[in-house]
Amino acid sequence: MHLVSIIMPSYNSEDFIAESIDSVLNQTYCNWELLITDDGSNDSTVNIIKSYQLRDKRIKLFISETNGGAAEARNNSIENSNGRFIAFLDSDDLWERSKLELQVSFMVKNNIAFSYTNFVGFSDSAKDKLFSCPDQVSYSELLCGNSIGCLTAVYDKEIVGKRLMPLIRKRQDMGLWLSILKDGFIAHRVGSQPLARYRMDSGMTKNKMKVIKYQWRLYREILKLPYFMSCKLFFKYAIHSILKHKFNGKHGDC
Repeated sequence: MHLVSIIMPSYNSEDFIAESIDSVLNQTYCNWELLITDDGSNDSTVNIIKSYQLRDKRIKLFISETNGGAAEARNNSIENSNGRFIAFLDSDDLWERSKLELQVSFMVKNNIAFSYTNFVGFSDSAKDKLFSCPDQVSYSELLCGNSIGCLTAVYDKEIVGKRLMPLIRKRQDMGLWLSILKDGFIAHRVGSQPLARYRMDSGMTKNKMKVIKYQWRLYREILKLPYFMSCKLFFKYAIHSILKHKFNGKHGDC
């Protein structure tokens, strides 16, 4: 069984992080390490993580004295990782028990460099919502909008190398996916079963909705795309986002 390094940033996550860690502990795939970089929390998040460390030595904690953002926190964990596979889970989201087992098996069997899964959005105030992602995604397709949920993504370090996220406050996950796909790889979905649960009513998720200005920065500052190409892609992204918000995601894309 290949070692999987699970990358989790935390910041004032005391309300949900225990559930997130439990969903890792409950995995049917056992060869993993959970690397949590705390991004300057001032609540009980760190104490909760330390209590789990006493129970399981596979959990590793790194503490940042200042708040540098999710990209810095994730990159610190990636840099300290030892696994062949790099997986991502935020401190308010959850995995289904068979997530790692099914995904790693799929990637090894088919020699897949980068994969993702469908997932379910959930909250205390609304019905669960299925996010059904495309069967596969190329670089040019992903440029128009992020169809890969961060909580479902896994890449194979032996194939693509150890990749870090660009240092931008939002859209850093999309920046990482694009850096992999730009090298000619195709991202593949693992079956049709949703294997993760995305919490839609937490503060972390609400902040993720305010990303449109960062999309432009991603195109121009991180990807360094030509101006007119960036305008074209940004227009497509903005229309997609407006329609998605208007219909509350009922068309089912990621």
